[in-house]
Amino acid sequence: MSQGLTNSEFRAGGTDLSERRRSGVSRGALADLKPSPAMQSMSWDAAGAASIGASTSIAAIARDATIADAYPGLAAAAGGLATPQVRHAATIGGNLAQRSRCWYYRSPHWSCLKKGGSDCPARAGNHLYHVAFDLGPCIAPHPSTLAAALLAYDATVTTNQRQALSIPELLGDGSSGRADHLLRPDEVIEAIKLPSPLADERAIYKRAISRSYAEWPLVEIVARAVIAGGAFKFARVAIGGIAPVPLRLANVETALEGKPANTGTIEAAAKQSVQGAKPLPMTGYKLDLLQGLTHDVLEQLASSA
Repeated sequence: MSQGLTNSEFRAGGTDLSERRRSGVSRGALADLKPSPAMQSMSWDAAGAASIGASTSIAAIARDATIADAYPGLAAAAGGLATPQVRHAATIGGNLAQRSRCWYYRSPHWSCLKKGGSDCPARAGNHLYHVAFDLGPCIAPHPSTLAAALLAYDATVTTNQRQALSIPELLGDGSSGRADHLLRPDEVIEAIKLPSPLADERAIYKRAISRSYAEWPLVEIVARAVIAGGAFKFARVAIGGIAPVPLRLANVETALEGKPANTGTIEAAAKQSVQGAKPLPMTGYKLDLLQGLTHDVLEQLASSA
């Protein structure tokens, strides 16, 4: 999950690390994490808020009925990523701390910012699957699906060194280009804490992919809403696969809250989803996908009221 003081790389589920070791991108000593029982379990407080140990498998989160009832967007995101085999081995902490999927980073034959290089070769090269919100020197989208879901739920992260880190505090704002997360040396994620679910809340997760199975998302979205009296009383919308970090769509939320849950509101809100975007020459198509996904999930939320 980060580099130790002895320059060893931590290994938990190992699904991402194993691939990087095979390609030669990751070298050197490994330090296997030995999780405590609390890091492998889920617990609930009296108010119904969940704490999920960082070594809990993604499959366990996806199939847990209590999680699905309280945080349906998180459960759906967990169930939608990767393959059953990967979900069984991968952990929520590892998903948050995984490394870039950019093919230049993954190749041992290229230097890039995330490997200590001086520039981002994807800018002048093939960046078909890269960002459409250009926030910094590196244009690789952040790889964590669960980070986008946890951002939508205002979750916080506890490590062995710090408490209550927000997702932006854990991952940064995308402006540095040299790191996928801001964990310190020898810092390990221990738990993810979620606030109590809202009464009458509903949520939807949806992704656009280039193949029908086992593919990384081109764009993904988690939308939460409370709809009462025919109007959006609360809205949270977070996106992934389209920027160096997961993003909250505050413009969309503002366009929804207090407005009627009807076609006009949804269309206007969906148009706000692309505000602030800076697509690259090859990634403009992602904005069409984003606007379409936003419209679809909001329409589904409204129709289920």
